[in-house]
Amino acid sequence: MLLVNEIIERLKDVLSTDGIKGKIFDKDVADALSLSQANFATMKNRSKIPFSNILDFCAIKKISINWLLYNQNPGSLVDSTDKYWIKYFPEISVSAGGGAYDSDENYENIEVPPYFVDTLGGEQNLKNIEAINVIGDSMEPTLNSNNIIFVDKSIKSGFRDGIYAFTTNHGLFVKRIQKRVDGKLDIISDNKDYPAQIMKSDELEILGKVVGSFGMVF
Repeated sequence: MLLVNEIIERLKDVLSTDGIKGKIFDKDVADALSLSQANFATMKNRSKIPFSNILDFCAIKKISINWLLYNQNPGSLVDSTDKYWIKYFPEISVSAGGGAYDSDENYENIEVPPYFVDTLGGEQNLKNIEAINVIGDSMEPTLNSNNIIFVDKSIKSGFRDGIYAFTTNHGLFVKRIQKRVDGKLDIISDNKDYPAQIMKSDELEILGKVVGSFGMVF
């Protein structure tokens, strides 16, 4: 994947051919991504890529996300990526509450990089995987706010060391879950500023195991 500064320069190139006159500045890119200048500057300084904003930008401008992030020629991807699509729910965010994940119909297709497919369980397993957003910092450094995560909905039990998306009476969350010897569950945030919790298995509903995020496979 290209570096953040390289991606920003590509975005500026797109905007420069899009009717904007004169030099393109970071504030123009921030506006195009529907980000405040302060949020954009913070992400740039921390080398964080606002994937969901960039996906929306690419859809509107009808440009290839692979070209923007990986410098791949779109023509070379036609045969290899036509079948590598999963559902992405841009309006759903885990960790700070949410809605009815299973019943939400507002989704779009998102293209999975070809090298992800085998690691995610192969082409046949893609039907079990859906993508949603992360907000908040409770799972840093493993997951950052604005990450898009891949959830395998066929994996809902076992609780070996792993990260799961789940719902409780308080909303929709993503945490590391481990099963205790007494049958209860340790709900763990990778960010040590957040204390672990203990819950009974009937106090939550597992939506699936998090098997990766854009740019990373677990």
